Amino acid sequence: MNATFPLPFRSALRSSLLAVILFSAAAPCLLRATVDDALSFAYEAALPYYKQGYSIRKDAWGGDLGVHDKKAVSSQLFKGNDYWFLMASDVKAASISVHIYDDKGNLVDADSWQKGRFAGARVSPKATGTYFAIVQILKSPEDRTPWALVYGYK
Repeated sequence: MNATFPLPFRSALRSSLLAVILFSAAAPCLLRATVDDALSFAYEAALPYYKQGYSIRKDAWGGDLGVHDKKAVSSQLFKGNDYWFLMASDVKAASISVHIYDDKGNLVDADSWQKGRFAGARVSPKATGTYFAIVQILKSPEDRTPWALVYGYK
């Protein structure tokens, strides 16, 4: 059985389908834009440390997390250097955190701070090795909150 729909209905259906297809194609770009915005805020958080002589790396991590979700980001750190890991979100009402752990799961932050959608943690590794920055969304009005993490050393 073939159903024929009136022309105005077919036109509306085509327009709706086109809108869904276009939105689906644009959705990854929208997420990327907010992660890019979070990255801009992370570099903004790094500016005072840059002024203190830290070299801010171009390496960066980002994504989106739900409230109370955590993500581990690994990095090779070297004994004798001092590192700041700086995290940010573009969601104004978000609260985030970052802390540094060694490969045995021990918290090794020498210093850390958290101010709303910005957070930082400093580490001076006692040994060269793999360390993990654990990033977390503490609270947010969004289901998924974009975040970005950058680091610097001296």
